[in-house]
Amino acid sequence: MTPADALLTAGAGLLAGAVNAIAGGGTLIAFPALLTTGMPALTANITSSVGLLTGYAGGALGYRRELADQLDRLRALGPPAMLGGIVGAVVLLATPSDSFRALVPYLVLVSCLLLAAQTRLAALVARRRAADGGSGNGGSGNGRSGNGESGNGVTWPTRIGIFVAGVYGSYFGAGLGVLLLGVLGILLVDDLQRTNALKTLLAFGVNALGVAVFLVTAKVAWGYAGILVVASLLGGLLGARIARRLSPALLRTAVITLGVTVAIVLIVRN
Repeated sequence: MTPADALLTAGAGLLAGAVNAIAGGGTLIAFPALLTTGMPALTANITSSVGLLTGYAGGALGYRRELADQLDRLRALGPPAMLGGIVGAVVLLATPSDSFRALVPYLVLVSCLLLAAQTRLAALVARRRAADGGSGNGGSGNGRSGNGESGNGVTWPTRIGIFVAGVYGSYFGAGLGVLLLGVLGILLVDDLQRTNALKTLLAFGVNALGVAVFLVTAKVAWGYAGILVVASLLGGLLGARIARRLSPALLRTAVITLGVTVAIVLIVRN
């Protein structure tokens, strides 16, 4: 690792942590930065997942209050999310490096599409809640969802959706939070902050299990991962502070532009 590579990785980790705290999509910054150092695509993806895990942990801790009375939902959705995380990690490790590199540009484009759909998704969720009579406290207190469902309001389609999101997130992490929020926001009726809290903890669990599988394989560039761990944590803390001042739409557009550019460059190189 050269000093320039270390500086690039630190800057990418700092920015990725901030982006994840504000709008999501930090992997679209860290992953291309690692590729720039000459790292193989598979190793870069795994190293990015390991290095950015602290950002998810910080977000989950920040939502402790909103998660306190959602234990029933966590018990119902945790297993499919964890199973998805393990399956995605195993599939990734079973994918030949050349095949994964060929897939990367298209996975980046899918992530960009997910990020671009974030605002429309939020509007869709808001309209659905309005149609349900504005009830937004499902899952609180008595564990009833806003649409009158008993128990924790978790259905099998919700479990399946969370499992699929877990597989995708562990295989290629960019856009996982948006995908999880889409599944939860559409299939569960609740306050957006509570839904986001549930999404954050599930995303942390998916990534943590994926990282546990990756660690066993020793396919991690530890020097780069260590820099990302520290830098992304600091970036997340800074991002939380500036989230109210910076336009998420502007940041989202910048990240999407970067992601599409990276995808095009990778397609041309392939």
